[in-house]
Amino acid sequence: MIRFDQVSKHYKTHDGRRQVLDNVSFGIEAGQSLGICGHNGAGKSTLLRLASGVEKPSSGRVDRSMSVGWPIGHSSAFQSSLSGADNVRFIARIYDRPLRDTLDFVNDFAELGSYLSMPVRTYSVGMVARLAFAVSLAVDFDCYVIDEITSAGDARFQQKCHDALFARKAAGALLMVSHDAHMLRIFCESGAILADGQLTIFPSIDEAVDRHFAQLA
Repeated sequence: MIRFDQVSKHYKTHDGRRQVLDNVSFGIEAGQSLGICGHNGAGKSTLLRLASGVEKPSSGRVDRSMSVGWPIGHSSAFQSSLSGADNVRFIARIYDRPLRDTLDFVNDFAELGSYLSMPVRTYSVGMVARLAFAVSLAVDFDCYVIDEITSAGDARFQQKCHDALFARKAAGALLMVSHDAHMLRIFCESGAILADGQLTIFPSIDEAVDRHFAQLA
């Protein structure tokens, strides 16, 4: 389980203190999928960083009894001068995963062929996205995090990504933030709206999405 207990988060800016989260409490357990709506700058990505332990709250507690992954498809951590395979080996060592099995999974899933042995800087945007999806799914976590899911490749490859996410969601938990109502409805059962530092939980993703987008109309 991941549990936020009266969590607040603020940052110091040139204009003074900016409050992003204000006394937020909620939890997500294995088998649950929570989709979070909110406008740009509402603090959705901050909430994910707190959930995964990348950042600490200004006050309150975040307790975790499950492992939490990095955002699905996140590619900025790749070392562009290294090959795709070398990046995969590095990540496999960090998470104590079998090197051969991890490479085989990424090679099969990303479908990059000989490019996997080439520097990432030679990849197209779509190829980097394929590699990022494959690496994100190659490590098993109890909770998967999705921050504005990115389309990668053609319709067939996108369906492949969706199928893999559904398989992992069935065995664990899923925490997603997005502006895409369609994606939220596909992957999430329950929903929430983050606004003015407050998180409001709804029993269904449909209710959260409808309420959020009605406010924007």
